[in-house]
Amino acid sequence: MTIWSLASLRLAGAPSLALAAAVGLAACATAQTPETPSLPPPSAVTGTTETPTPTRSPTPTPAPTPRFTNELDHELAALIPTAAAGVEIVVAPFDAFALTPGDIGAAYGDIGDRFASLALAYVLQPRTTLYAMRVDGEPITTEDLETHLATAGRYVGIAGLEPDPWEVGEAGGHAVWVRPEDNATAAGTMVYTWSNGELVFLLIGVDDTLNRAIIEQLPGEPVQLPTPVPTESASAAPSESGEN
Repeated sequence: MTIWSLASLRLAGAPSLALAAAVGLAACATAQTPETPSLPPPSAVTGTTETPTPTRSPTPTPAPTPRFTNELDHELAALIPTAAAGVEIVVAPFDAFALTPGDIGAAYGDIGDRFASLALAYVLQPRTTLYAMRVDGEPITTEDLETHLATAGRYVGIAGLEPDPWEVGEAGGHAVWVRPEDNATAAGTMVYTWSNGELVFLLIGVDDTLNRAIIEQLPGEPVQLPTPVPTESASAAPSESGEN
């Protein structure tokens, strides 16, 4: 082979080597800096739509529960008179009796669950006992006590031979529920229960003069007297004739 032929081969192979080198560099560059793929939108990743946050329901107010601890309520005790009809009334100190609002509240159902404090008074002779309870929440009317009359009577020791002995009555100017004696009670025994809105009273005694004198000095609802109906003569217009 001539020198020219060798030179021609060297010259002809140079471009091929240069191209191969360029391709190799490009491959290296591609391997070192891979292209970052574009991220799909969040909905495409999860495949679901966003769930709205549910609205919270208001928490119901818990129902009242009986209270078996008696709070000191000197204002309630001060309402009870210390004498009536010439007889001394003993208002028991709060630490002198073990009864609680929850104990007597059992006789008054859902109303009794709201009893917050209890005051107690008594007369030894003639035998009389008074329970006074303060009520939390909405006012209580005397009429509201009707569904609890039987259990109120049993609380003070009356089993009751008659199924419905209680009657609406009046005592000391107040509207009251009253229950007369029966074979389960001592002679002359009367039971009263009433309310003034924030207080409920239960009274049992064998002397009704004393009972009524005590009730008169305690708060209560006034008796609703019927409105008198005007007579025809009273409602007639005066004559306009001018005749004497």
